[in-house]
Order: sequence, then C-alpha cells, then structure tokens
Amino acid sequence: MSSPKLGRRLVLEQPTRMADGAGGFVSGWSALGVIWAAIDPGSLRISAQPAAGEARLPLRITVRGAPVGAPSRPQPGQRFRDGSRVYPISSVSLSDASGRYLLCVAYEEAAL
Repeated sequence: MSSPKLGRRLVLEQPTRMADGAGGFVSGWSALGVIWAAIDPGSLRISAQPAAGEARLPLRITVRGAPVGAPSRPQPGQRFRDGSRVYPISSVSLSDASGRYLLCVAYEEAAL
C-alpha cells in the first residue's frame, strides 16, 4: 500500500456539556488538536424514507494511526472541522494491517 498524502489540516473536536447557570447545560464542541488527513469520497448511499429519499455521500478520511485511548485517535461521535465545513465521524477502523493509518467514515454537514 502506498502512503496517503495527508495534506488537509483538520481540527478534531469532541462534544462537551457546560453548565448554563440555571441548573441545565449547554452543548458545544471543544478542540482536541490538529490532525493532517486525506479526504476521499466514498460510494453513494441512498436511504428510502416514507415521505422522501435521502442521498448521502460518505467521505473516507485517512489519518495517521494512534494508540487506542490516545486523544489524537478519532472516535465515532467526534467530528472533524475544516474551516466552516464539519464532518461528523460515523466509524473508525484500521486502514492497513500495521496500524499506521486509520480510516474514518464521515459525512459533511452544515456548520451552525
């Protein structure tokens, strides 16, 4: 396997909850750090729903491998940010048998 070109600078973010001062909380995102990645389109997935169909193009985001539990290792439920573009992470797996790279499946969503 040839080494992927990790030329995209992404910020890895995790969800956070902060007290709102009135007994509740406010959800937000906090940056864990910068990760260099390669982003490639996956295959189109179409889901049929009663009133409308939805087409989603998954993205294959390749990053350097990191040990399980390391803050630099992406996890489902986290997201990547590239400026105003946001990529929620659906799954993470080894990209190669040596563990040098991780393959993250994500979708692009509009940033709020």
